[in-house]
Amino acid sequence: MDRIILENMLPEDIERRSFEIISSELEGAELDPRNEAVIKRVIHTTADFDYVKNLCFSENAVEAMRSALKNGASVVTDTQMARSGINKGAISRFGGEVLCFMSDEDVADKAKKNGTTRASASMDKAAELEGDIIFAVGNAPTALIRLYELIKEGRVSPKGIIAVPVGFVNVVEAKELILTLDCPYIVARGRKGGSNVAAAVCNALLYSIEQ
Repeated sequence: MDRIILENMLPEDIERRSFEIISSELEGAELDPRNEAVIKRVIHTTADFDYVKNLCFSENAVEAMRSALKNGASVVTDTQMARSGINKGAISRFGGEVLCFMSDEDVADKAKKNGTTRASASMDKAAELEGDIIFAVGNAPTALIRLYELIKEGRVSPKGIIAVPVGFVNVVEAKELILTLDCPYIVARGRKGGSNVAAAVCNALLYSIEQ
């Protein structure tokens, strides 16, 4: 049996080497330089090169969301997992924070009273916030659908929407709704996505500010 030789690498070296591999495998791909950092960060998180074609960016979406974060915008997510994955130190340096209302008692009560999901009710609570908000949805299509309704009703004006829920039921349709909005968006078309992808997009935006 052949001996397997593994490289002894520090975490920062592993990440650097991972991005070198990603860049090498993407050689020849036509990536918009404005979106490249986000695409590569998502691939780094998922090891899935399908995101090269799945991620859809509105015009100047990265620039608009990066500017909003730099000026203190906060991020609202639909899962505690996404909230945990976003770099708190990076966003706090610009005056923002990461919020998730899914575990809040008032959100659970409203969802039960209205016969909706907690994800939908959490968007209603987020609409009451003051200040600039970017929404990062990685799990619940009902959150995207409710967010779409709130925008159409004029009750919320996001600085950006990261629409990357994963799954089979209403996921594709909810994402397609976001593509119709006159709002900066980054959408993972199709079924793929997840809370880890939502966090990865946010971190890519934050890290690009600090470079």
